[in-house]
Parts: sequence; structure tokens; C-alpha cells
Amino acid sequence: MKQDPVPAPTSVWRDQRAIALLLAASLTVMANATISPALAGLEAAFSDAPHAEILTRLLVPAPSLSVVLCAPLAGMFADRFGRRRMLLIGVILFIITGSAGLYLPSLPAIFASRLALGIAVALIMTAGTALIGDYFTGNQRSDLVGLQVSARNFGGFLFISLAGYMAAISPRLPFAIYGLAAFFLPLMWVAISEPVRSAPRTKMQGNKGHRAWKWLILTLALLQMLTNMLFFVIPTQLPFFFKVQGYNSAVMTGSALGALMLTGGCTALLYARMKRTIGFYGNYSLGYTMLALGFMLIGCGVKPWIIFAGAAAIGAGYAMVSPNFVAIALNLAPERHRGLVGGMLTTSIFLGQFLSPWLSTPAIAAFGYSETFYGISLLLGVLAMATALVGGRELIRRLLPATG
Repeated sequence: MKQDPVPAPTSVWRDQRAIALLLAASLTVMANATISPALAGLEAAFSDAPHAEILTRLLVPAPSLSVVLCAPLAGMFADRFGRRRMLLIGVILFIITGSAGLYLPSLPAIFASRLALGIAVALIMTAGTALIGDYFTGNQRSDLVGLQVSARNFGGFLFISLAGYMAAISPRLPFAIYGLAAFFLPLMWVAISEPVRSAPRTKMQGNKGHRAWKWLILTLALLQMLTNMLFFVIPTQLPFFFKVQGYNSAVMTGSALGALMLTGGCTALLYARMKRTIGFYGNYSLGYTMLALGFMLIGCGVKPWIIFAGAAAIGAGYAMVSPNFVAIALNLAPERHRGLVGGMLTTSIFLGQFLSPWLSTPAIAAFGYSETFYGISLLLGVLAMATALVGGRELIRRLLPATG
């Protein structure tokens, strides 16, 4: 199913393709963090299973391993065979594998279904990123990458908050949330068409991309991996942090992650306007500052409202920096390699998520929760200062010719 590209309307909200891509984006947040409130309950339910403690913690980042392995291949597949088919296959696979935890009899079987879920996420995210680049340009593209993060956050607020209360009833119930993707599939089937792309050899500079795009996108991918590795400490470790503090782990985790997603969603709605005002570097610097503040508050939080405030700051900070990676990468990449770039960015996100518990769990065991959170805050503060310095130097470089 092919059609010629249609000029983007004034508002992306009026484009069915944009709505379908936003729905697809909201699914990806389900992949990992939705079952976070159920972790303590699942650990208790499968306490007799070998290695139950580490397997339970790996249920959240397990899809990330499959994404890391499959996303680069998915990117090449998207460039060669098209984006639409891959997106639809990914959504169908998402529904089947995501809800499998409702009925699978053992913890290893649930872990295997989580790995399969990662394949679906790789297909959805890679195709979605490439389609944003194919369908939209300029301000519309900036609007949509911000709205995409907002959709993930508002979807996360709904899904994770609901999962917190469902997990208090049964640790298996949150897996039912993945079935909601079935209601999104009809719109995606109708609205998403395969765009006609330009021939590989083109004289248009916009289609050729930056001459050093490979190295620049690799740098972006590494920074995005580090960002997600630090950010993902929250959904993987917060349930156990609350348990140590003596709170109801499921309800408190669901509420804290809900606050994180809600503030993140609201902040992401302002992304395009903020980017036009303070630029990419300004967004990075302010976002990393908010992330650092959030981890510091959680580390010193002895009362729930302080912890919730920290989670809210982390959500806002992540929403400031996350759209930058996609927006910058799509500006740098050649048109014919957008699928590959989408795969690289998807890989970097989930590689960071997968590595997160492997690094944070030993750190917490050695130093404790507060000290680990303080250390993460310090590292994020360094990133905030570094991006501010680079951005300031870039601004001075642009102003000097005008004033000279």
C-alpha cells in the first residue's frame, strides 16, 4: 500500500498518521515499566523458583535485551522493505507477547515472553522513528517528536498508575494492560501508508544528510544510552527502595511513577517551543539539571512527598532531553538511512535500560540507596554543565561574526 507524500498540515493533531504514530509511541512505555509495581508481588509468588530474586528484577529490562539485538536488523529491514508492514507486525506481536504473563505457569516462561516482547518493541520503535522522518519536516517534526515523548508519558501515567492498583490485587493482572494495544491497531492499519522515498542519489542536501552523520549519530546514541541507563534506575529500583522504607511497594511505586510520567508528559508538550527558544543545548542542560535534582531529592527523601517531588523532577528532565536525540538524528541522517538510524537510537535506549539494573544493583548493595542516588545526581550534574558549556561556546561562535 503506497501513496505519495502529503504535505503536513498546520497542526499534527489533524493528521491521522501523526495520531497513529503517537498511539504506537504510547505502547512502548508499556514494554518495561508497566509491570514495575508488580515486581515485589511476583518475587513473592515465585519465591521457590531458582534465582527468583534476579529473574524478577530482570523482567522489567528483559525486553531491552531483545531490542538491542533486533533493532539494528529491524532498521535495515525498514530501509529495504518498508516501514508500514514492520509497524503493524510489531503491534500484533506486542499484543500476544505482552499479555502472556497472565497465564504462563512459571517465572522462566514469563521471562521468555518478555524477551519476545522486546522484538515487537524493536519493530514498533524503529518503524515509528523512520516514519516521523518520512512524513514530517521542520516545525511539524519538532512538534511530533515532543508529542511522541508526551504520549509515552501520558500513556505511562495511565498504564503504570493502573498497574499499581491492579498489582495490589494480583501481581499477574498488570499483564492484561498490554491487550489495550488491540484497540489501537485499526487506526494504524488505515492511517499508516508506505511513503514513497526519493531515489538514493539526489542533489538535495536535506536528503544527503550531514557529511559526518555516522560519527555524530554514534555519539548521540552513546549519550542516549548513558541517559537511559541512569533514568531506568527509577523503575527498576524504586519498588525495592519503598519496600526497605516500609511502604506498600505496589501502590507507592505506581503513584511515584505516575507522577514521573505526568510531569514528563506535560513538559514534553512544550518541547518544540522550548527548542525554538533555547535550542538543543539549552534543552540538554536544563533537562540534565532537573534529572540531577530529582535523584538528589529521592536520595534524601525521608517523606513520600519529597520522593514524589524527585520523581516528578526526573520525569520533567527526561522529557526535555529525550526528544532531542530523535530530532537531531533525523536532521543529520540521509533519507534512505532513516530506518538504520531509528534502529541505532532504539538500540541505545534499550541497551541503557538493560545495563541499568546490572550496574545499579551492585552499587546499591555496596553503598546503599541514598549514596547511589547521590552519585547518579552528581554524574547528571556534570552532564548538565558540559552541555551548557558546549552550548555557550556554540552561541559565542555564532555571535562573533555578527558583532565583529
